[in-house]
Amino acid sequence: MTSTTKTSTGLRKTLQDRIDNKTKPVGALGRLEDLALQIGMIQGTAHPRLNLPYIVVFAGDHGIASTGLVNPYPQAVTAQMVLNFLDGGAAINVFCRQHDIALKVVDAGVNFDFGNAPMIHKKIGYGTRNYLEEDAMTREEAVKAMEAGKNIVRDLHKEGCNCIGLGEMGIGNTSSASLIMSFVTGLPVEECCGRGTGVNDQQLETKIATLRSVHRKHYPAVVATPDVTTILQHVGGFEIAMMTGAYLEAAALKMVILVDGFITTAALLLATIQSPEVKDHCIYSHTSGERGHQRMLEYLDARPLLNLGMRLGEGTGAAMAYPIVQSALAFLREMASFESAGVSRNE
Repeated sequence: MTSTTKTSTGLRKTLQDRIDNKTKPVGALGRLEDLALQIGMIQGTAHPRLNLPYIVVFAGDHGIASTGLVNPYPQAVTAQMVLNFLDGGAAINVFCRQHDIALKVVDAGVNFDFGNAPMIHKKIGYGTRNYLEEDAMTREEAVKAMEAGKNIVRDLHKEGCNCIGLGEMGIGNTSSASLIMSFVTGLPVEECCGRGTGVNDQQLETKIATLRSVHRKHYPAVVATPDVTTILQHVGGFEIAMMTGAYLEAAALKMVILVDGFITTAALLLATIQSPEVKDHCIYSHTSGERGHQRMLEYLDARPLLNLGMRLGEGTGAAMAYPIVQSALAFLREMASFESAGVSRNE
């Protein structure tokens, strides 16, 4: 046994003893106890705390959206929603204000010029290319986007942030996420593809048929080199690539990661290919109402905290789960022990 393993084992025992010695039956706080233990192990301390929590929303456009084959809303909605985030009017703004979470919005690759808008400007391009006809991006663009995501997380960590949730915005990005899911898990496209922003039955059939064609086109190249960069190059989005890098950096910095819904979990699938231990840092906020997300969670052996039928994205599930995570550390920090309270433990 290495010294690192001994230290980890000792910390786990110390944390578990602290949890079990609170004035309650062992295990009576259920998942809150699991969360307290997990966060303590992530942070490497028996006295974990959440500092300066952030949700970072990555926005990008997708070339496939201009065809109208996979989305009921026009591509222009991406930029319109980003402006709504900046004006404070979206759901994620509401929930971040409610729970005192800081919010950053990133232009990863929106087909719009935001000028000097108060956001993080990391535009790789004005949307990806149409992967029905060609690769979504170059390998260089995929690497650049992942590095940008890492740098954003690194900067927030320097500010003192140790808990981060990722969100996204991009018309057509459920299609990219479905393709990524299919390539990573091996599941057929039709089992990965859902309604996204609300396609009807006929539109869903068209969406699935379109994505099958995309899958067939790019399958040989992805199977030949099934790494993260290749998958992103062929069917990814700039915002998904940045989130992939963000996950990798957050785990490397021992941050607590709040995982949102379908698209953000697709980015996580990619991150775990490169670094499986990223999963140890993840708290899965909710089960999305988007078809395929439950299968993703099963693939990751994940247990989400909430199931509210939400499928909005933006990081809203992560924001809703954050108070539960806070409660897990509050009981660990503030609840009396049997000894301090003078409560007998005899049965």
